[in-house]
Amino acid sequence: MRPTDLLCITPAGLHCPQGDFHIDPVRPVPRALITHGHSDHARAGHGAVLATEETLAIMALRYGEGFAGATQTAPLGRPITLGGVTVAFRPAGHVLGSAQIAVEAGGCRIVASGDYKRSADPTCRPFEPVPCDVFITEATFGLPVFRHPDVRGEIGKLLASVRLFPDRAHLVGAYALGKAQRLIALVREAGYEEPVYIHGALEKLTDYYLSRRIRLGEIRKVSAAQRSELAGAIVLCPPSSLQDVWSRRFPDPVTAFASGWMRVRARARQKGVELPLVVSDHSDWDDLCRTITEVGASEVWVTHGQEDALVHWCRLQGLRAKPLHMIGYGDDEEAAAGDVDPGAAGAPPA
Repeated sequence: MRPTDLLCITPAGLHCPQGDFHIDPVRPVPRALITHGHSDHARAGHGAVLATEETLAIMALRYGEGFAGATQTAPLGRPITLGGVTVAFRPAGHVLGSAQIAVEAGGCRIVASGDYKRSADPTCRPFEPVPCDVFITEATFGLPVFRHPDVRGEIGKLLASVRLFPDRAHLVGAYALGKAQRLIALVREAGYEEPVYIHGALEKLTDYYLSRRIRLGEIRKVSAAQRSELAGAIVLCPPSSLQDVWSRRFPDPVTAFASGWMRVRARARQKGVELPLVVSDHSDWDDLCRTITEVGASEVWVTHGQEDALVHWCRLQGLRAKPLHMIGYGDDEEAAAGDVDPGAAGAPPA
């Protein structure tokens, strides 16, 4: 079977004609396989959704229990047959519940990565390379300039600032799903034991992480805190709240922002970020290239991000490669670096 017979591009996104399903479709379809819960990949209104247990729960939290006509849990690593096609969900290391999707039929295996990262994250299962014939990879940071520093060093910068300015609240802008909870877990690993405060837009998803027994320590709501107790505290919020009226309640705050885009210092200056933290939930250039090598695919399809540079690199390695040019997929970190935080959509105010 040719790869393009197994998966093809349609206006709704990647489609498998033989299995009659789409992967992360951008509009309602009869059957959708969802890689993870970020809003540009997980949309409401499908006839049926197949995803990991955590992704289904996250979609229900964000869209309500009736977000799809029917749902089915995909246990990680367990093959599922759909119309003569075998699919299997494997860990992607992006956020809680995130998965790659392997699609196999007629001796051809295609792996759709969804969003993924290779760096350590105590809040989700690590990425697992899956051997395949065709690898569909994201390329959010698909330029050689994007090489993320060790996340422990970035957390060290945050904690050093807290020690240096014990009377100033540290407001950390972070995407509501995944990034915020990862930052809390990382400061705990670094030995920070004080309460961490969160904006109301982060409460529902953070509570879900806690329900999954992910260790985040003591979490307090900003809405229930006295102004005096916020001095010297670490406070997580949607990036859009850093410049909102909400931020005025804090005593002389230090504004921080956690994103891979903080590698571009002009973005930090543009947003008035005093403490940029280069912490990304996407693979950088080196990890994208390493992953392509590890999966052993002879053909690579590149999507949503800096497609052309990664396609060029693949061809230099002797691989067949092409950009997919799919529309409808934003970048959660890109959105957070702008004026809109999609993770906060519909969330209650703090």
